[in-house]
Amino acid sequence: MSSSTTVSRKPVRVASGELASDGAGVRLRRLMGTPHSPSIDPFLMLDYFDSPNASDYLAGFPEHPHRGFETVTYMLAGRMRHRDNHGHEGVIEPGGVQWMTAGRGIVHSEMPEQTEGLMRGFQLWVNLPARLKMSAPAYQEYGPERMPVEAREGATVKVIAGRTARGTAGPIATAATEAFYFDIALAPGTSFVESIDPAHAAFVVIYEGALRIGEHAQAIRAVALAALGDGDAVVLTAADAPARALLIGGRPLREPVAWYGPFVTNTEREIVQAMDDFQAGRF
Repeated sequence: MSSSTTVSRKPVRVASGELASDGAGVRLRRLMGTPHSPSIDPFLMLDYFDSPNASDYLAGFPEHPHRGFETVTYMLAGRMRHRDNHGHEGVIEPGGVQWMTAGRGIVHSEMPEQTEGLMRGFQLWVNLPARLKMSAPAYQEYGPERMPVEAREGATVKVIAGRTARGTAGPIATAATEAFYFDIALAPGTSFVESIDPAHAAFVVIYEGALRIGEHAQAIRAVALAALGDGDAVVLTAADAPARALLIGGRPLREPVAWYGPFVTNTEREIVQAMDDFQAGRF
């Protein structure tokens, strides 16, 4: 990329998240979807969980409904079993991902497959356009062996969804939002440069070490989410230690959002309908 034509994106908001509890008492850090770190269209919420203490995660997420969006679970350590009311069941392994499209409605549970040891990972909520909110539920599930890793000088890029500027494509299809999801590892002092469609929203999650975003920016230390401003590229530089970060982005939907708990629609009337449908067993 020519420096004369590249506009590097800068952080416009940095948040360390808020400690929270969800499900049956799982302790986590909410990095997006709070008053201090609002949603970034088309992304609604991002949770990070990281604990070696079974008491923090063992209760899991018993049966609960979803409608109108996608949940993306990326496990770094530990194993999570998923079951739903349509007969689907599986285990998300370390390094694996599940991209679930809830569509018109699903009731599922997410329960740890372990009673001790480290449980670590992310769950991202991705909105769906109005035309797909009532689509049939669907899954894209892949273990780590299915996700390509692109090697660059001083860096590796695990491509979960989307395509890098060098052409490496992840296994997850994201036509609805053109979302990309990269897990980047950087050696100390090295940089990672990636072009981004100027029309796409994007953010970085630093979860190990510290990164500078842009050429002269102050280092941001883990754990933190940095929302990125306008531009057509991002430059990430590791500080004095190895660093890991997620680079996530997608095409904004620019549609009204009505959000009540596990239901995301376009109008309040559709929220009421979702609640009625769930209570009547129509999910």
